[in-house]
Amino acid sequence: MTETPAAFTEQDHFTEQDYALRMDRAAREAAVVGLAGLLATPGPDLMWLCGYRPAAATEHLTLLVLTADSEPRLLVPASERPDAEGAPGAVRISAWKDGQDPYAAAAGLLRPHGRYGVSDSTWALHLLGLQEVLPLTTYRPLSTALPMLRVVKDEHEVARLAAAGAAADAAYDDVLSLRFAGRRETDVAADLGRLLREHGHGRVDFTVVGSGPDGADPHHRTGRRTLTAGDMVVLDFGGHRDGYGSGITRTVHVGEPTAEERRVHEVVQDAQQAAFEAVRPDVPCQDVDRVARTVITDAGYGGRGVPRTGHGIGVTAHEAPHLAEGEEQPLLPGMCFSLVAGIHLPGRFGIRLGDVVTCTETGGRRLNTASRELAVVK
Repeated sequence: MTETPAAFTEQDHFTEQDYALRMDRAAREAAVVGLAGLLATPGPDLMWLCGYRPAAATEHLTLLVLTADSEPRLLVPASERPDAEGAPGAVRISAWKDGQDPYAAAAGLLRPHGRYGVSDSTWALHLLGLQEVLPLTTYRPLSTALPMLRVVKDEHEVARLAAAGAAADAAYDDVLSLRFAGRRETDVAADLGRLLREHGHGRVDFTVVGSGPDGADPHHRTGRRTLTAGDMVVLDFGGHRDGYGSGITRTVHVGEPTAEERRVHEVVQDAQQAAFEAVRPDVPCQDVDRVARTVITDAGYGGRGVPRTGHGIGVTAHEAPHLAEGEEQPLLPGMCFSLVAGIHLPGRFGIRLGDVVTCTETGGRRLNTASRELAVVK
């Protein structure tokens, strides 16, 4: 078994100052776009901004309020105050008690006519409660109000993504030694999930195994098909390690591949490599997508590629930026995203290769380093 990658080092831990800078920047960016402030509820935004994750998701209101002209305030149920006070991000805690209207308590922290950005994950129950006590206050989802809020990662975030990527690489290396023939897709998927956990993942988000004609469907969900000799097998899997996501896509072959299968795999390798070489600051996201598609089209497989070349990854598995046609957002140093190329031949087989990549000042850096060659498995 491949050795488990080391966790991020001590200097990669987030500090109180890191969270303070995030909250300050978020409040200032909200003001720039005309918002009175930013409201974060339990989920990725709250965790990223102040490091607080409630012990359990409940109907009890928890609300972080950030504005440019006041200190951060975190409203929590009184019973959860001790946990909130232990969060690494320093915020002033306000608590509401059982029997008290939590929305009335929140109203005291908001402007009656304010316009706020609010976490996409906010429960409708809470948003409706706030609207009832502050009918003239309006809200916009953070994904549209501040789409770049979590997009550019700092060096410590990149370190966590790199550790997650190394763990996914190790899981891939280990699965290659296992038997594929005669087993179902679900069996191999279970192996991938187990190996991700063995290499430090606290959560497994997806384990897609597409064998033979199943691999020709870019939206395939792992099924009960039995793998046989001669199958091309797409492996697409990832999860979360130390709070940050991983994702890797590789294609293996059960037994020796044909000359055609090797040729198609080489085209996909070339397309993914070309896209990687196109990664650099100020390049529009859609241009990276176009580079990969051009290689595939020139090889005679136009229209058989993946729906998009990539998407952002961080504390969530899917976020901005989107490497797709029509996305003119330029790449910036610190952006981290999947980079995937593929060819799908309906009724026959599919091939995909994908890594997590970060944009640096000088170009791209792969956070997955597992071999991209076509592996032969038993």
